[in-house]
Amino acid sequence: MKKIAVLAGLVAAVSFAPGLSLAADATVPVKEIMQDTQKNWASDASDWIDIFEESMLGRLYSKDFGDKYKAAAQNPAADEDGISPFDYDVIVNGQDACPLQDLSIESGQPANGTTEVTVKFKAATCMEGAANKDDVTTVRFEVIEENDKSVIDDIMIQGEEGKGPTSLKETMGLIAKGQ
Repeated sequence: MKKIAVLAGLVAAVSFAPGLSLAADATVPVKEIMQDTQKNWASDASDWIDIFEESMLGRLYSKDFGDKYKAAAQNPAADEDGISPFDYDVIVNGQDACPLQDLSIESGQPANGTTEVTVKFKAATCMEGAANKDDVTTVRFEVIEENDKSVIDDIMIQGEEGKGPTSLKETMGLIAKGQ
């Protein structure tokens, strides 16, 4: 019993020691974005959830990502409705999708201050006769720690066949420049 009390005291001391903290869970912001994306593409979805709305930008994304998004959104040619600089869902990488199937979220090991969180899902299973009906979409989220919490710093979208993934931050930079 004495050993348990000592161990509990050590855990408490380490938990509250200045400068010592457990790494934040890199999957937390990704799970929230994917939950909202699933709701958006569910067959009974009524209200579209903007995964880049102001409060989410400040809470789930890095400051740099948020700044790039805001700069891209200022481009008058970005989107006719003035809501988003994108005319497609950047997570499913298209304008049409089905309820997401076989969703998986896997966190890699941190390297150079970034943790890659890989999300895989099928987005076209309801599209009868589509050549890509059973294709698996892969999206990689680059997650960093900022202000002691995990935030998304970039989203690497599956590129066209034969091409590597595309950085959403780079895409936003091009949109901001009118390209």
